[in-house]
Amino acid sequence: CARPVDFDFALREWPSVRHSQSIRHLRHGERAHRGAAEHPMSEARRIEAADSAWVKRYTDVRRLTEVLCRPLATEDYVVQGIPEASPPKWHLAHTAWFFETFVLREWMPGYRSIDDRYEMFFNSYYVHVSDRVPQDHRGIFSRPTVEDVYAYRASVDDAMVELLTTSRAPELYELIELGLHHEQQHQELLVMDIKAHLNQPPFFPRYRSRRNRSPQLDTELGWQACEGGLVEIGHDGDSFAWDNERPKHLVYLEPFEVGTRCVTNREWLQFMEAGGYDDARLWLSDGWSAVRSNGWRAPMYWYFEQGAWHRFTLEGLVELDLDSPVCHVSYYEAEAYARWSGHRLPTEVEWEAFARVHAGSPSGSFLEDDTLDPIAVVGSGARGIDGNVWEWTASAYCCYPGYQQPPAAFGEYNGKFMVNQKVLRGGCCATPRSHYRATYRNFFYPDQRWACSGVRLAR
Repeated sequence: CARPVDFDFALREWPSVRHSQSIRHLRHGERAHRGAAEHPMSEARRIEAADSAWVKRYTDVRRLTEVLCRPLATEDYVVQGIPEASPPKWHLAHTAWFFETFVLREWMPGYRSIDDRYEMFFNSYYVHVSDRVPQDHRGIFSRPTVEDVYAYRASVDDAMVELLTTSRAPELYELIELGLHHEQQHQELLVMDIKAHLNQPPFFPRYRSRRNRSPQLDTELGWQACEGGLVEIGHDGDSFAWDNERPKHLVYLEPFEVGTRCVTNREWLQFMEAGGYDDARLWLSDGWSAVRSNGWRAPMYWYFEQGAWHRFTLEGLVELDLDSPVCHVSYYEAEAYARWSGHRLPTEVEWEAFARVHAGSPSGSFLEDDTLDPIAVVGSGARGIDGNVWEWTASAYCCYPGYQQPPAAFGEYNGKFMVNQKVLRGGCCATPRSHYRATYRNFFYPDQRWACSGVRLAR
């Protein structure tokens, strides 16, 4: 289980992780290039091509989850470093559970699980399905073993491939697409959770060896103006999106400006040196209580060692890169920094309107880029609007006008969490690129810091 893995090679081997195809393209076997009419394809050949594409897409995504776990020792699979994070073993099992519960049990006649106890054991929060193990208890069980979990995944994968080659119902493809995006969410969580589990000073173990990277110096913070007015927000179309991204709707915005890049580690150090963590006037009441009760003096994973600030990363303890975006800060910290700087956080509507205007700007790193850490982004205009860090917004997580919660268990996926949380936008260095879009709404509680969360200012 602890074999070293060449992450770059693994991603090259599975190119559809980078370039997923739409449900419509796969469902109908349509040609991706102009001129397809000149070379007509028989209906049987179209069906065969669609089947092959879906099998490849499914296996590519499933294998990448296991690639992310290959650098781990067997003991690492069971650890739950903080209550909010889950052990890698649980992520591996739950993503198999998802396909078994919502696809195989419903769509494959006569399907039998290799262990019916897994229905409860690897359920996350679907109360419609079964009882659950409390999240903060996921790391106290040594059984099922890591070997058992991999056998479970293999059995589910075998059944899924058989189903994909025998059933052609459009509803099935849509359900599997949802399951694959669900797994990609867990790939992002795996990267963040493994980091939380390994963050055990004074050892600072490495998930992988250090990579040589050429440092990039970002330019000074600039501002991009947005004229406001009536803007369309939300997802509309045939491509995949979560229910909380719909429906598309109109919102009126006053004119505003957004920072051309995220706040950097250098700037966060200035906030710290100016006494930002000691000045109650900068903080929301709940934020100040969190600072005092948790002893926050710096972002999560920052350590002052041998006279200098360092950060714990998946490559071990490294010196602080001053020009990279600050990461692993809570909403409370982001809001306090914005107030200290004389600015504010953007609303999620402002953020999306800004991102639409600046689509195609230089992006930050995604999972496929293999940095597993935010990087400085150089170039002109808006930089790093996609990737690098999830960016806190000032918006509460709630439904859009006209939102319809899906029925039964899928109504539990997003709708029931629309309270007491804040929206983040933009994706991060652990987000699969094919999983991301500008309308994506992430959400966390305002005191949480283990996610790859950062700050972009507005005014």
